[in-house]
Amino acid sequence: MAKKRVFISFAIEDANLRDFLVGQSRNHQSPFEFVDMSVKKPWDSEWKTNCRTKIKGCDGVLIIVTKNTINADGQLWEVKCAKDEYIPRKGIYGNSDDKPNRIPSDLSNVSIVNWTWDNIANWIDTL
Repeated sequence: MAKKRVFISFAIEDANLRDFLVGQSRNHQSPFEFVDMSVKKPWDSEWKTNCRTKIKGCDGVLIIVTKNTINADGQLWEVKCAKDEYIPRKGIYGNSDDKPNRIPSDLSNVSIVNWTWDNIANWIDTL
């Protein structure tokens, strides 16, 4: 089975969660496989153009949703970009015990589930 290309959208304050997700996917016992396409460089003048190109080349966008998401302009732009490009999106709560009080309107039509390997694997299998 070919690996799916997944863009991970996250608030910069949640980079540790992104790193954990990528690390777990590399584990040989992981229930899912994907190629991480998230942006790893700081914003520059060409960031949006480069980011859109990466998102368009992905099978899906996995959105890590935390209390930081509401103020994460870059992350919210990525979510909107994925919607505009008709790329499937799925949200996962960064911590099921500490969910955000308010979900940004950019995520109003995005299914958000608890972070479990089964939830992630099942979504990736649909791509």
